[in-house]
Amino acid sequence: MTKTELNAFRRALLNRQEELGNGYGGREAFAVETSADELDRIQHAAARDYAMGTLERASNQLREVRSALDRVRTGQFGICLNCGAIINANRLAAAPWASFCIVCQQTADNADRETGTPVLMAA
Repeated sequence: MTKTELNAFRRALLNRQEELGNGYGGREAFAVETSADELDRIQHAAARDYAMGTLERASNQLREVRSALDRVRTGQFGICLNCGAIINANRLAAAPWASFCIVCQQTADNADRETGTPVLMAA
């Protein structure tokens, strides 16, 4: 990977980190609202659940982005953390925070579906 390509990925990761970091301001969705109407309570609970899921996904991706930035700094960016293969440039263009090659990611995803729990790949 050229230095120009690496810098482009670093900029994309920094931009995504900023986007995700700015998304944590909407915690008002977690406020517990009381209502005498059962339907309103159910609707508020559903809105809270949705907001919590969104926050969890953003938090997980922010962790992945920061990890990718660490790999850029240490010279390990673009190398699969599981098998050590070079991660395809098209995959990195789509998801610069990717830490696994497509084969290892598919293996982990299939194992997740079979067991119902995330499988941690060897680093």
